[in-house]
Amino acid sequence: MSEGRARVVAWIGREILPHEADLRAWLRRAFATAGDVDDIVQETYCRLAGLSHVDHIGEPRAYLFQAARSVALEQLRRARVVRIDTVTEIDALNIELDEPSPERIAGGRRELERVRRLIAALPDRCRRIFEMRKIEGLPQREIARRMGVTENVVENESVRGLRAILAALAEGETEEQTAARRPSTHDRTRKRR
Repeated sequence: MSEGRARVVAWIGREILPHEADLRAWLRRAFATAGDVDDIVQETYCRLAGLSHVDHIGEPRAYLFQAARSVALEQLRRARVVRIDTVTEIDALNIELDEPSPERIAGGRRELERVRRLIAALPDRCRRIFEMRKIEGLPQREIARRMGVTENVVENESVRGLRAILAALAEGETEEQTAARRPSTHDRTRKRR
């Protein structure tokens, strides 16, 4: 084992392993099944073990939680089905994060604008209920009172709106992936020659 690799392994044992119980407790609160927790912890350790050096890490605990958070978010993106309290738990974790890159900021703004357009395209009652429930955070009972409908209607319309938005996002992602794999007109012309 090289000296650099030995230093990384020793650092993981000294600075990271003592926080595993706290990490697992947080992951269990944030995710439904223990299998997910094991997968996230394992993937996090793999990423940490793959580091060439650790001298740049000033806060090992925060680094561990941030790495696990990144792994968890990747799994959530792949799963495309997210418990709403999972997202809340992840966001509630107090970890100092590096500033996002300009590309991530621009991409986030594009995605936010896309979601806003999808919300605006919902049927009127569904859109109003969805906005009050998911954006303003009003309880179902209050929305039902304001709109003169039953709480059951509020719940059904909220679910209907969320499903429509998630389906449109998934469909848009599929179209983008297909377009990215499709050769351009220029490429097809060059192949014929």
